[in-house]
Amino acid sequence: MPRVFVYGTLRAGEVNDLNAAAQRHGITAPTLLGTATVAGRLYDFGSYPGLVLDDTAGQVVGDIYDVADALVPVLDEIEEVYPGQATLFVREEQAVLHLGQPVGCLLYPVADSAVAALPRIDSGDWVAYRRARDTAAA
Repeated sequence: MPRVFVYGTLRAGEVNDLNAAAQRHGITAPTLLGTATVAGRLYDFGSYPGLVLDDTAGQVVGDIYDVADALVPVLDEIEEVYPGQATLFVREEQAVLHLGQPVGCLLYPVADSAVAALPRIDSGDWVAYRRARDTAAA
């Protein structure tokens, strides 16, 4: 059973909620293991964030789930990751910190070149940032 680290719209309650995606496809619900962090920088693409992995940066907040193998292709589709094609997001395995321990997880970062003119989310937390941004815009 793969583990995934979700930091943006795949988080619970967000537009691409991982749990809802599993339910829509008749796949066993993911199991939330808890909150985790990964070294990197988070950027605002408007309706979703992008993570640039960076060991010299701060921490990006997300959640770790155990997911059924059948959910990984669904996540690839949501993130528009297609084998053999250059895409904004890529799927890779990376150690994230959960309860102070490194845990290997699949995650979907973007290349540093993709975020050149975008605002950085200094808090590293997409959900808190999006809520504050959307409230300020209302």
